[in-house]
Parts: sequence; structure tokens; C-alpha cells
Amino acid sequence: MKKMNNKERTFALMTIPILILFFAFNTLPLIKGFVYSFTNFKGYGTYDYVGLRNYMDLFTDGRVGNSYLFTIKFAILTTIVVNVISLILALALNSKIKFKSALRGAYFIPNILGALVVGYIFNYFFTYIVPAVIDMMGGKGTSILASTKWAWIAIVIVCAWQAVAMNTIIYISGLQTVPEDVYEAGAIDGATGWQRFKHLTFPLIIPFFSINMVLCVKNFLMVFDQIVALTKGGPAQSTESISYLIYNNGMSGGQFGFQSANAVLFFIIIVLFSVAQLTITGKKEEQL
Repeated sequence: MKKMNNKERTFALMTIPILILFFAFNTLPLIKGFVYSFTNFKGYGTYDYVGLRNYMDLFTDGRVGNSYLFTIKFAILTTIVVNVISLILALALNSKIKFKSALRGAYFIPNILGALVVGYIFNYFFTYIVPAVIDMMGGKGTSILASTKWAWIAIVIVCAWQAVAMNTIIYISGLQTVPEDVYEAGAIDGATGWQRFKHLTFPLIIPFFSINMVLCVKNFLMVFDQIVALTKGGPAQSTESISYLIYNNGMSGGQFGFQSANAVLFFIIIVLFSVAQLTITGKKEEQL
């Protein structure tokens, strides 16, 4: 057997511990969770294998269905809001304005804050500040978080406020790859304003748009911290996301096996969403 030289030995010593840690804290729990999805494990004690019963029950459980419906609608709406705002901000911050670098830094601050911390701050804001302001204006101030009809809007606002920063940076990176002579050629043809954006800018930043869309949908489908900080799935389970349902009922609700099956199904759905997005945007790039 060929002996390793110093370079190969160093590489092995750096790589093997990382692979072991990755397997122990990522791959192994994933495999065990998949195994538990075929059991009636409660999170403690003994358990029996129940085959595909957990997976079949997922499609008849009303609470699971409502959580999927809420999460998918939330993810799609928030993705649209974030990308529209981010693209507008990126276009503004990429233009010839003063203090561009400082403004870019200021817009990125929300992204470096912890989601739970931001969530609890906004919880106080929606619960006390906003109702007090409405009372001062002569209205009847109540917390939006207590409304089954409007609580989801608060979650959209918080998630969008924090996600806009990273998306804006990615769009700015894309805008900076557009050659200036493209705009000069477009100006000769009379392209200005919306026409310039539609026919020149946007087609050239489609790859960056694809990245933002995939990341947004994936992150918003997995929304958890903001739910914990703002509503805890309420009121009346109206804002219960899939991740929060899996965590809450799996860890403390005695449904570890059932929610493991839910987690496997959720993983498959996220993969399908990502593949579909990449396929659609990939075809769009080929057309251009």
C-alpha cells in the first residue's frame, strides 16, 4: 500500500475529524429520524414498528394539513415581498448616490441580528407600542398577534425585514457584473427606465434571481424562530408552521415517530420546490 506523503497526511488529519463530526451530528440523526418515522416512538421508552401508518396518517391529520397550507402560502408571499423590495433597494444602492457603502452596511445590519432576538423585539412592538399609538390617535388598539386573521402579517413583516438585507447584497453583486457597455448600447437604441431594466438588467442577473428565490423559499418554508418569538403557533394554531409543529409535538407532545415521518415528508417537499425552481429558472437562462 502506498504511504501517504506529508501533504496527504495533513489533508487527512484535517478532513477526517470534520467528516466524523458531520456524520455524528448530521447524517446519523437524519438516518435515525428516518428509522423512527416507521415507529410509534414517543421520545422515551420502548416503541414498535408500525410500517407506513405514520405517513398515511399525515394525509388525514387536519392539523398537519393546516400547517402545510399556512407554511406554503407564507413562504410564497414572503418570497415575493422580499425579492421585490430587495431588487428595488439593490437598484437604488447600485446607482450613483452618495454614501453608497455606508447605506449598504446599514441595510445589512438586520441580517446579523439573531432571529429570536428580533422576534421578541417585534413582539413587544406589536403588543404594546402599536396599540398604544392607535389609542393615542383615537382608535381601539389591539395587538395584531392576538388576531387569527392578521397575526400572519406580523410574521411576514419580521421575516421580510430581516431577509431583505442578504437578498439585496446578492442583487447588488449581480448588478455589478453587468457591463457598462451594455447600457451604452441600450441607450443608443433608446432603452431607458423600465425598458432598460426589463430587456437589459434583469435578463443578465437571472442567475442571482434564481439563487435568491431558492434560498428564500427554502428559508421561509423552514420558518421557526420568528414563530416561537411572536405567536408560538397561535392564536388557535393559525400561524403554526411545519417546523414548529414538528418540534412542538415531536419533542414535548409524545409524537416523536409521527413527527419524524412529517419531517421526512417536509424534506422531500423542500427538495421538490428547489428542483422545480432551478428547472424553471434554468430554462429561462437558456432562452436568454
